[in-house]
Amino acid sequence: MPARQSLADIQFLLNDVLQAPARWQALAPFADADASLAAQVLDEAARFVDTAVAPLQRTGDEVGCRFDAGQVHTPPGFRDAYQALWQAGWPALACAPEDGGQGLPAVLECVLYEWLAGANHGWTMAPGLLHGAYECIRHHASDELKAQYMEKIATGEWLATMCLTEAHAGSDLGLVRTQAVESGDTTLGRSYAISGSKIFISGGEHDLTDNIVHLVLARLQEPGKEAPSGPKGLSLFLVPKILQDGSHNAVVCERIEEKMGLHGSPTCVMRFDDATGWLVGEPNKGLNAMFVMMNAARLHVGLQGIGLLEAAWQKASAYAAER
Repeated sequence: MPARQSLADIQFLLNDVLQAPARWQALAPFADADASLAAQVLDEAARFVDTAVAPLQRTGDEVGCRFDAGQVHTPPGFRDAYQALWQAGWPALACAPEDGGQGLPAVLECVLYEWLAGANHGWTMAPGLLHGAYECIRHHASDELKAQYMEKIATGEWLATMCLTEAHAGSDLGLVRTQAVESGDTTLGRSYAISGSKIFISGGEHDLTDNIVHLVLARLQEPGKEAPSGPKGLSLFLVPKILQDGSHNAVVCERIEEKMGLHGSPTCVMRFDDATGWLVGEPNKGLNAMFVMMNAARLHVGLQGIGLLEAAWQKASAYAAER
């Protein structure tokens, strides 16, 4: 039995407990977002989650993702549901209007992702990094990169990944060996050739969107100049799966992991073979930029826990009522 979204409970928490509409309306960007508008948004969000996403949970777990010669095929219905998500504007709920977003309070986005995680955690892993990638690009990328990628990420037309971990560098990112070598000037600024392997990359390859934007930690290699050792020598690069001219970048998915759960979300081993990328933020300050994305992801991990707790409670309550 898929969990039903707890619309009445959320309305009570937002309006009566937190008095959220009055609080956000005191902020200039949200002055016009009253309780009635929020109620309409959440009502539509609950309907979308219940009808488009929740019914795919069992298929996602039982069928799972399939790896075939570098390509990842998601379970039946996953791509259609994701295309419906971004075309309806849900990923852009709290993004700035100038970036293609709707400019609504972030708490409404939090409710949406809590519901999505409780309804279908595996599917929700795909858009789960969008908000963090958006904030990272918005605060640290060059104007040229923003013009090319920010709206695509804000709206969810393209999905994004966070490429940190390597086989020898898990919690200690200072051991990262992936390298970046300057390769020339382009319309997006100076480009770099990125080489190395990353593991445990959620959504590193899939068929949900036409492009995937990888944010990759690497060590900058400059002639006659060594990058500082440890985490202080890491830089952040934007490495797209598909380049501006429509050609495939030198980014390869080597395999997906066998897991106990979340079979609807591909956990990938990614290889970068002199892949074209562009610097995000300042050289050797990649962790500063990446922490924007990492901290946003941590917030959503908390929302996942709450969503799954609500789903478990609903199932336990229904079972107890039957017994």
